[in-house]
Amino acid sequence: MTKLTDHFTLEEFLFSQTAARLGIDNTPTGEVVTNLTEVARYLEEIRRHFGRPVIVSSGFRCEKLNRAIKGSPTSAHRFGLAADFTVQGVPNIQVCEFIRDHMHDIDQVIYEFGPNGWVHIGLAKKPRGESLTAIKVAGRTVYKPGIIAV
Repeated sequence: MTKLTDHFTLEEFLFSQTAARLGIDNTPTGEVVTNLTEVARYLEEIRRHFGRPVIVSSGFRCEKLNRAIKGSPTSAHRFGLAADFTVQGVPNIQVCEFIRDHMHDIDQVIYEFGPNGWVHIGLAKKPRGESLTAIKVAGRTVYKPGIIAV
């Protein structure tokens, strides 16, 4: 196991059931590992604030994996600059509100698909400070500005 921070390993940012099932090599470059370390630092801050484990469901996605899951072609996950996660025992909307209110140097926080979804945090060299809510409308993902209870 390769530790990125006290509570996060590289492997948890690389694991993908889809990659395993399809035999996709999701090995990152050194630059991606550096980016993932920065994402892990933000997740450490979230973990400290809530005093609860942070469970990463998606981190780095190589191009082939991103296509396989039908991810956005501009996804920050492709560069190791994003993570999807939940905080054990804490409502996703509460986590999103904390990020929005206290982490002003992030690129995006997205409240994805309500209480049963997850939180997305994205970083960028020139952060936009966006807060969004993702919902499904007629089978398509729609992003609304702000963190909205759905």
